[in-house]
Amino acid sequence: MPGQTQRILATYLVRCKPGEAEARANAIRVEQSVEMPLAGIRDATILDNIVGRVESIAPAGADAFRITIGLAAQTTTPGIAQMINMLFGNTSLHEDVELLDVVFPDEVLARYHGPRHGIAGLRALTGVASGPITCTALKPQGLSVAELAALSRTFALSGLHLIKDDHGIANQAYAPFEERVRACQAAVLKANRESGLNTLYAPTLSGTPSELFVQARLVREEGVQAVLISPMVIGLPAFQELVADHLDAAVLAHPAMGGAARIAPELLFGKIFRMLGADALIFTGYGGRFAYSRERCLAIAEAARAPFGPFRPAMPVPAGGMKLDRVDELVDFYGTDTMLLIGGDLLIAGDQLLERGREFAAKVASRAA
Repeated sequence: MPGQTQRILATYLVRCKPGEAEARANAIRVEQSVEMPLAGIRDATILDNIVGRVESIAPAGADAFRITIGLAAQTTTPGIAQMINMLFGNTSLHEDVELLDVVFPDEVLARYHGPRHGIAGLRALTGVASGPITCTALKPQGLSVAELAALSRTFALSGLHLIKDDHGIANQAYAPFEERVRACQAAVLKANRESGLNTLYAPTLSGTPSELFVQARLVREEGVQAVLISPMVIGLPAFQELVADHLDAAVLAHPAMGGAARIAPELLFGKIFRMLGADALIFTGYGGRFAYSRERCLAIAEAARAPFGPFRPAMPVPAGGMKLDRVDELVDFYGTDTMLLIGGDLLIAGDQLLERGREFAAKVASRAA
């Protein structure tokens, strides 16, 4: 293994006493590379090129440190499973460690697909040249296919740009995937012919890998131009293969189970989901049902759009209890290259849903750049 070893720089937040930081750093570098006592390794090449290196240790508040480890890129493979394993596999079992950030060499980033559409592609698909893109969700669980199709039609006629399944709607008996997708897609296309708009319907893809690939085939057959997927629910390797090899549609990545991994959301959503092909990144916006801070939400949005290797910028999608009366605030905070997802606050309008949807569309249209 001649020449300079390419290193992936992984930064962890470790909560420990000051006198323990160096030992913890050395433990992580070994655990995430060779996973055995270094005294048992006789090969100098492995010691020099494969064993992780402590790059830096910096205080991060009381009894907390940012520890950066250089991991040999050659220990990973093009598949995301081995990448995650080498970054945080065994170390994730320590409850006092969080994976904060990763800097990847160009040779590693070149292995990944990245967004097929990104922000520019989503604008082309929806016909929204400037300003935020509107999005809503089909809810609640338990609606029949006919009810979901009718709801899709109402939302499309109201002028919203994208209508997604709720992430919990999968292949239940009351709304089977194939029947639901055909009906909702047909309803939206009919509404588009009446309105002259180009609203997209995004069904949820969920299930085993074989089920996902069958669903992807139906999506292509029906001309569906966007889908919703929860990468952590179906598994990152399945997500990687599904997006790269079986889909042409724009991909909205849902954050479900994203909080279980102790990986910083700006890294998980803004970098990892994006490098695997997500075109839009849904996350829990501040001021809604979840507890992300304004600072963290801005970090996620910036990570989604920031230059990152060869990848197109992805569109941030703050969600989780967003309300119509906050549209101006949200656009001021996140900027116009944002998709605003409002679901429940529209659905409470009941029989006035069409008017409520039109109000949302008009508020956002007024903020077009």
